[in-house]
Amino acid sequence: MNDRIDPAEIKTPTAIREESEDVGRNPSANPTMGDVINRRFSRRGFLGGGLAVAATGATVSPAALMSARPARAAAGSAFDFAEATAGVDATHHVADGYDAEILLRWGDPVTAGAPDFDPMNQSADAQARQFGYNNDYVGFVPLDETAERGLLLVNHEYTNPELMFPGKAVVETDAEGRQKVRIPEWTREMADIEMAAHGGSIVEIARRDGRWQAVPEGGMNRRITANGTPMAISGPAAGHERLKTNADPSGRRVIGTLNNCAGGVTPWGTYLMAEENFHGYFTGALPEGHREAENYARVGVPAGWYNWGTFQDRFDIAREPNEPNRFGWIVEVDPFDPTSTPKKRTALGRFKHEGCETVVNGDGRVVVYSGDDERFDYVYKFVTAGTYDPDDRAANMDLLDAGTLHVARFNDDGSLDWLPLVHGEGPLTAENGFAGQADVVIEARRAADLLGATKMDRPEDVEPNPKTGKVYVMLTNNTRRTAEDVDAANPRANNAFGHIIEIAETGGDFAATRSTWEILLKCGDPAVAEVGATFSAATSENGWFGMPDNCAIDADGRLWVSTDGNSATATGRTDGLWAVDTEGAARGTSQLFFRVPVGAELCGPVFTPDSRTLFLAVQHPGDEGLATFENPATRWPDFKDTMPVRPSVVVVTKQGGGKIG
Repeated sequence: MNDRIDPAEIKTPTAIREESEDVGRNPSANPTMGDVINRRFSRRGFLGGGLAVAATGATVSPAALMSARPARAAAGSAFDFAEATAGVDATHHVADGYDAEILLRWGDPVTAGAPDFDPMNQSADAQARQFGYNNDYVGFVPLDETAERGLLLVNHEYTNPELMFPGKAVVETDAEGRQKVRIPEWTREMADIEMAAHGGSIVEIARRDGRWQAVPEGGMNRRITANGTPMAISGPAAGHERLKTNADPSGRRVIGTLNNCAGGVTPWGTYLMAEENFHGYFTGALPEGHREAENYARVGVPAGWYNWGTFQDRFDIAREPNEPNRFGWIVEVDPFDPTSTPKKRTALGRFKHEGCETVVNGDGRVVVYSGDDERFDYVYKFVTAGTYDPDDRAANMDLLDAGTLHVARFNDDGSLDWLPLVHGEGPLTAENGFAGQADVVIEARRAADLLGATKMDRPEDVEPNPKTGKVYVMLTNNTRRTAEDVDAANPRANNAFGHIIEIAETGGDFAATRSTWEILLKCGDPAVAEVGATFSAATSENGWFGMPDNCAIDADGRLWVSTDGNSATATGRTDGLWAVDTEGAARGTSQLFFRVPVGAELCGPVFTPDSRTLFLAVQHPGDEGLATFENPATRWPDFKDTMPVRPSVVVVTKQGGGKIG
């Protein structure tokens, strides 16, 4: 064990991740989103006082805990399906009239020669060729005009060793009588397997005899890992002193990527992997007086979720103090060339990226949206300097190396300013510690602090709708917001259930620097007045949700929202996928389409271009209570005593064919 980590203090990665996201490390005095909305709206929007979430009865209506009758869509809705029933059990459920089948599971072979999955005899070599753990973002790139053959692009965010490894987790009772799951010892072999289970998978899939299947012999299949994939560093921070290490004195080459949460696909067909909670992988202590101390405090380095630093110097900041600056970026991968070198695009800034969704603006420039997934942090967009050429893919391959990164300031009059993070402008000067644009992007959070960006309630996915010029921001929750942060308006103190912001980019110009915004939904159970949820009256007891996380816009411009944090104790239902109306009389109406098994969250909703197939990622299933490899909350998807619970990608199609929803 690493002598900087007390084994008795090691918690499961999921528990640590949730605690970490609940901290909030923004020391600035910038106004919060609550401050802004408080000033914008009157007391008429106030539906109750502070929100207590200690007990289910305080947050979940009795009706939510009972089975309900599936309902058809509301009048004027853009959707038409028989709604699924909310609840909690061991398996997944989809709306009537649809099939939801397992497509890829943790450990399934990906590259040529990969062995079959053997959970009792795992190895790093096998895992580096098999489907990784905790699938998050899912992208799809067609390989022919029918879109019935394509590449599935899947992020693997993190690992749950207590569910992965047989005989490694123990349940202990502390002095206060509280039980917890602990890993007494992490071995080098376990660390190597975990590193190989991170990253991403590129898998060819095809529809054969009416069913989607993986193509294990696919020539473009590839595993990208945390410990075996060399990557280039490009953009303004490439080669900078703050990115140089003993292993890489050039500051231009790094091994691997980690904590890849949401992502995106560019108009030219490359795969964008967002590095989110990179701080959790580092241990050790900086040398006294080191220049990165303030920078690392702002992002939470070191958090010590894993003890990889025991086995690789680069994860120990006492030995490699610059290594954390080499993570927290957007990674661009060419999925059509399995020998290509992924590139970390530093122009897009370094923070805890949740997603990187793109849209081609009317003038040809490409705009990339991303949230910084921590309480009280910010929403960003990047506008390329160059323009997209649909007839010359090669000319687009380095578009993300030059452009302007912006951060959002939401004003109380309903306007929004996109503030440029450009060296030499405003406070981003040498006097404030920014010697050049490299320093600005390395410390994007601090730069945004100085610009006066608006503190948000844990911004996750940010999705542009090219049909309407609007942008949807998923704000998962903020239980650290106190009553003193707000007055009689919203959002709510102790915002346990989150909300969704709708940005209207001026004139449909995604590159605009001044736009408008409003709240689309405040989430939670509308039957409990104290929650203050704002779903439409047409939303059924199955249709409301809490904790919006990822989202997708389908080919018809409709919004689909997946969630992270619903449970038997929090909301009386598991996470899932909801169809949300954004236009017309049905605006604010939500309907449940798919729900995950107990302990899981739903990630990566993505449609094929014809909207006839939907891919979903079920992450950390069975991770509920005192779950271990031997005793998970479910054995989904195999339901065999010889198999552990396995994160998996699900493919949804309509019975008899046709568009989803």
